[in-house]
Amino acid sequence: MRAAFITDAPRIAGSEIWLLETLPKLPQQRISPAVFLPSSSGLARLKELLEARGVPTHTYPSHNALVYLTENYDVRILQAWYPKTYLLLKKLPSPKAVFLHDQLEYHYPFGIKRLYQLIYGATKASKLKDADAVLVGTHWAAHYLRRHFGLETQVVAVGVDPDRFRPPSPEERQALRSLYQFSRFTLLTPARFTLEKNHLAVLLTARLTPDADFVLVGEGSWSKGLRSLARVLNLSNVRFLGRREDIAELYRAADAVLFPTLADNPGLVILEGMASGLPVITSPFPPQQEVISPREGLLVPPHPRNLSQTVRWLMQNPQKARELGEKGRQRILSERSVDVGALMLADVLRALSKVPL
Repeated sequence: MRAAFITDAPRIAGSEIWLLETLPKLPQQRISPAVFLPSSSGLARLKELLEARGVPTHTYPSHNALVYLTENYDVRILQAWYPKTYLLLKKLPSPKAVFLHDQLEYHYPFGIKRLYQLIYGATKASKLKDADAVLVGTHWAAHYLRRHFGLETQVVAVGVDPDRFRPPSPEERQALRSLYQFSRFTLLTPARFTLEKNHLAVLLTARLTPDADFVLVGEGSWSKGLRSLARVLNLSNVRFLGRREDIAELYRAADAVLFPTLADNPGLVILEGMASGLPVITSPFPPQQEVISPREGLLVPPHPRNLSQTVRWLMQNPQKARELGEKGRQRILSERSVDVGALMLADVLRALSKVPL
């Protein structure tokens, strides 16, 4: 069975990491995946990495070209950043599916949450009815789309690779902490610098917690402003590392993950941190509550004072912090590993294409 995965991404983000982690697992299920990318310099590295993992990758000159480029595949799976890309659904032959990685709900004040819902319904949700199937990564997303837009979906668990994201040995941890110059209690926040990732709360938490170090990994539209704010606030305990490919090693060197998101569904950062055996501090919104409970992590309102108190609790309770990390990893192994997700995806694609095992 041949499956064509289509993206319009301008750069590498969580949905593209999902392609990179999941698609190499599909040949084990007798599915041959290929990826179709737009011609973008921001995706050159993704193309290189996918091909290194045995996934054929092609660039397309226009959306219309995808109709004939994918016509010999048994199924087409579209994941889109931009609403206009969903117009392809009227042109692509069946069977065709959409995998939604969208952040469906933004927890912003002043009625913005409701406004975003209205915009999403008009620009994206209305076009999804042209797909033969809509796939989502959480049961919360399935419920949300059914409740607000009348869309029926199938859940395919988004997972991470527990062999790549794993706890370190004591010797490895010591070596990595020396390499990265982590000498105190260190919290890691890997995320694009955009409003919904709530880096502002991370900086203000750092201001309230000068005896811990905060390491921010990533780039994005808010990067320059946040770096300037850190300088204005004289935050000597905050480091900006930019875009990195050694993220798994950074997890193994850190003491905890801090991810006070305002929108993620649920957020690969949470899953990667759990798989790495770290305690994770994140927001108490439904998508996050689906993948991490108080038994495995710390669900805290994303405000600096609350976050600072939670960081201090972790610092003062190292044994309980270790227990949270251990339980988090066990949950990933049982529910959210990339192998579990790939098997679920393969079952859905076979049913959609009617191609037997």
